Amino acid sequence: MGSAPHQKDGSYNRRGEEAGVALKMGDRAPDFSLPSVEGEQLGEFRMSDYLGKQKVVVTFHPLDWTPTCESQLPILDSLHEKFRAAGGKLLDISVDSIESHLAWQRKEIGMMRFPLCSDFYPHGEVTRQFGILREGPPVPGISERAAFIVGEDGVIRFAQVYPIDQLPDLEGLLEELRKLQE
Repeated sequence: MGSAPHQKDGSYNRRGEEAGVALKMGDRAPDFSLPSVEGEQLGEFRMSDYLGKQKVVVTFHPLDWTPTCESQLPILDSLHEKFRAAGGKLLDISVDSIESHLAWQRKEIGMMRFPLCSDFYPHGEVTRQFGILREGPPVPGISERAAFIVGEDGVIRFAQVYPIDQLPDLEGLLEELRKLQE
């Protein structure tokens, strides 16, 4: 029986497996480590470095070199100091390679002042742990466009999946982080 791919609604993907569900408020965030680049500086982002110390704002963009993503990242960069001032460490994840992130910054979006993480290999492992690896159209194997705020205790305090073809409300995300300071 061939099932059609479905969104994250508890239905089944094209292989007949139960589709994943995005992590939600109150869930424990995955403790992950990913290669990253901040501007030209190569590094590694480790969630465990922030546990007990600082909130982490984790955003996901589906794919480098695409129109909506090339708008999203520069807006995040323009807000990164505001996220820091509100007590959050900002980072972004996609399934693209570090080399793609570097080339994209150099040719299209400018150098980002926050970590761009590569969930390239094993392909989409962290994205899958967050429950937002797409199994169906438009491109299987990319992430949903999503944002999570992880508290100092490692628990998700805000979670939102956005339409893949629309910019997320990044000012609204910043406001959610500020609410957690109160």
